[in-house]
Amino acid sequence: MPPFVKRLLVGVAILMTSLGLATAQASPQPVRIAAASDLRFAMDEILENFSADHPDHPVEVVYGSSGRFRSQIEHGAPFDLFFSADIAYPLALKEAGHAAGKVIPYAEGRIVIWSDGVDASALTLEDLADERFRRIAIANPRHAPYGDRAQEALRASDRWEALERRLVFGENIAHTMQLVQSGAAEVGIIALALVRHPAILDQGGYHLIDDALHAPLTQGFIITRRAADNSTARLFADYMGSAEARNIMHAYGFVLPDE
Repeated sequence: MPPFVKRLLVGVAILMTSLGLATAQASPQPVRIAAASDLRFAMDEILENFSADHPDHPVEVVYGSSGRFRSQIEHGAPFDLFFSADIAYPLALKEAGHAAGKVIPYAEGRIVIWSDGVDASALTLEDLADERFRRIAIANPRHAPYGDRAQEALRASDRWEALERRLVFGENIAHTMQLVQSGAAEVGIIALALVRHPAILDQGGYHLIDDALHAPLTQGFIITRRAADNSTARLFADYMGSAEARNIMHAYGFVLPDE
């Protein structure tokens, strides 16, 4: 092969490699979000709007317990963003070097008494002692922030010891709601954000628990260390501060940090 042909082929190969790298760098990176279960309905709507505005930026969300997500991220689970129902978990991850930047508070949650079998709007924590409530669902306090706050509220109202034998525990707050819907419990203490969904509102009333009975449910998120250079992760993080996202969070009963 003549030398000039070899040089031409090498030049073409270098050009193609450069074009391939440029295309790869220009393509938006996909994002995988770990989100607390209280965000299930609100986040689904936010993602729908985000995807409509940014169709070339793929985002996937997995819902579950904040405490379990913290542990998974510590052990290398492939999440790019972590939205926790308790800001303490992302703060701990940042302290351990698993965050790409600061912890961003995004909302404060509330807990409610809810049932789809009886009108819970007139129920109080004291009423849960009624014998008709043979099973009462709360999220597992060991790893679910909403369950921890439910336990605090029951203790503060001197009802924990009397009701402890009747409690059934959900893996997360969405599972806790499902325990009530399935009949495994007659009533539950769950997230306001879940009962504000139109389909759930039609199933039964709810009673807002006095937030003086428990520590605040201050919620926060991080971009994880693995997503430090992920432009889609940063775009979505910024989108959470948009008017569209804020309006959706309001609709589901969240109080935003600057209010």
